[in-house]
Amino acid sequence: MIMRFSTRAFLSSFLPFAFLLTASFWLIQHSVLSTVREGLRASLRETHASVARVQSRSNIHNNRFLRILGENATLKAGLQLVAVEPDSSAARLTLIDQLSELSGTLGFDLLAISDANDKPIGGVIRNGSKWTHLDGGGSVPQHAWPGEQGFLPIEGRTFQLTSIPVNLGDENLGRLTVGEVFDFAEFSSPTVLSRDGKLVQSSIPNVQAAELEAALRVCAPTAECEVRLAGTSYLSLPVETISLGDGYLLRSFQDVDAATGPVQNILAKVFLIAGAGALLAALILSAFSTRTIVQPLASVVRHLRESEDTHVLPEFSELPSSIPEIRELTTGFNRAAASIREGRMFLQRAYIGFVGSLASALDARDRYTSGHSHRVSQMATATAREMDLPENEIENIRIGALLHDIGKIGIPDAILQKPAALTKAEFDLIKEHPAIGRRILEPVGGFEDYLPIVELHHENWDGTGYPHGLRGDQVPIGARIVHVVDAYDAITTDRPYRPGKSHAEAVELLKRFAGTQFDSLAVEAFLNSATGHQNSSVQNLAAAIESSVPVTENVEHTT
Repeated sequence: MIMRFSTRAFLSSFLPFAFLLTASFWLIQHSVLSTVREGLRASLRETHASVARVQSRSNIHNNRFLRILGENATLKAGLQLVAVEPDSSAARLTLIDQLSELSGTLGFDLLAISDANDKPIGGVIRNGSKWTHLDGGGSVPQHAWPGEQGFLPIEGRTFQLTSIPVNLGDENLGRLTVGEVFDFAEFSSPTVLSRDGKLVQSSIPNVQAAELEAALRVCAPTAECEVRLAGTSYLSLPVETISLGDGYLLRSFQDVDAATGPVQNILAKVFLIAGAGALLAALILSAFSTRTIVQPLASVVRHLRESEDTHVLPEFSELPSSIPEIRELTTGFNRAAASIREGRMFLQRAYIGFVGSLASALDARDRYTSGHSHRVSQMATATAREMDLPENEIENIRIGALLHDIGKIGIPDAILQKPAALTKAEFDLIKEHPAIGRRILEPVGGFEDYLPIVELHHENWDGTGYPHGLRGDQVPIGARIVHVVDAYDAITTDRPYRPGKSHAEAVELLKRFAGTQFDSLAVEAFLNSATGHQNSSVQNLAAAIESSVPVTENVEHTT
């Protein structure tokens, strides 16, 4: 108990401090990690700005050459020829050869051309030192043909596109699209290109396309987010400094774990050292509080726990404590305990007197039943002791037996003292006395332990009794004992309409009805203890035992 008390004292002093310490550590960690994440964001934004500057210079370069290409007379002538002969493969091949020469001269990775109706004509793609033709005549679907701008994935590469119209005066001859391989190496961090939620290209290692697409669906297109890919946490920002075209989204990623890991390791070491120091301080405080506070209080608690068994409040000697409040606590408790003991003794005397007065008042109504309740109480107590019942249960049986017939206060004297056999209606009325007794005593505080005896002392072992028809062990042992003793006293008592029977005759009747009306064990225990009662104030027996009416039914008329 002292250990448990010491533990609670330790926890009450340590937990608030631990909570404050943990909260402080969490705030520090949160602040540090927020600073690290802000640094990651700044790094990504700087990367985006650098790529934007490179793209800007590239766009300037492209635009200059595009204007030159748009005015190329040979290209215009080729477009006019295709327009005149749209089904001519030779005209188309001639135009594609011109694109190959221009691309080789100007250094573009892709050149494609469409007619005035934006119908694909042809194009070329650089693959190292070789060129691959894009056949606009039908081998390439319309949706896979280079648009005006944006990106186009072909043969495992992604091309960034831009376009310019080819005009002859005010007449539009077609559209020229040029493209360069989109180089993810321009970004110092992993980058993902998608279109309408579908992955186009990624530079994040060891991450499957399905996992990336699922992560992209979680992130809002224009907002930063944090995702976990292949067991690693990434901070992702959209690249808004580059014009990508309709439906395309470019996001750069930064490994958060790699950035925060060293910081978290340092913080963990600091927290571990600080936590160990705090725990040591709390242990020292707990040891001090245990010696000065917990041990004296635990002694008080231990004595109070012991009083649960004795039901007597203890008196404490002065506890060896340097704390005045504890000494005052024990002194005040001793005074209160003495007052409670004195009050309890007074109440106990008044309580016992009240119970005895109730029993005497009941017996005084009829000189023939005078002393019945006290005799039943004495014999029931002796029977309970014969059955080795606990002392507290024996005391409950003693008082319950004194009160068992209290409900007959509500039965008219004309029925209780009738010198002839009862009618069925009269007997039904007298059978109400157990329930009346319960209603009388139930509102009285402290009488709840006796209510089962008062209410159930006429229940039979075989379930034929009343008021509830309970059987066997459903009836409490106290009520079963009082049932046997009550019948014995009624049988052996003289009444105005018949003399009592002898002890031997009563014993014979109890044995005959053992196992049907009475609990056999209770009958046996009563008979073993009856020797001490047969020559006492028990008078003689009840009426009409040999009639067809059961023992308990005859007893009702007399008890």
